[in-house]
Amino acid sequence: MIVASCYFSYLVISIALTVWVARTLHRNGRVFLVDAFHGNEALADSVNQLLVVGFYLINIGYIALALKTTDPLSNVRQVIELESVKIGVVLLILGAMHFFNILVFAKMRSRSTGFSSAPPPPRIA
Repeated sequence: MIVASCYFSYLVISIALTVWVARTLHRNGRVFLVDAFHGNEALADSVNQLLVVGFYLINIGYIALALKTTDPLSNVRQVIELESVKIGVVLLILGAMHFFNILVFAKMRSRSTGFSSAPPPPRIA
């Protein structure tokens, strides 16, 4: 029974975190995407929705794969330690995906606005 309660609480916490992060990114990322797509709101909204779907598929897929455990769970301490590792990995994946998305869209935005991270070459007179 202890393993089943561990699985249940892991699923509830991990899926709740995934939903919260996805909603936050969807809501706050729209302005950034509209800017990256030169004001094309329809395209930005479409890409934003596709990103959310991909985000859910990857994260909930990982959560389901990581559900299994072979660790013996005989007390609450072992349950908490196992869940902290599993939830910690989920949070690291969420953070890495967020960082990757921001990096990609920042590069898109810098290309569209003409900004470059490299300084212009010196002029020879």
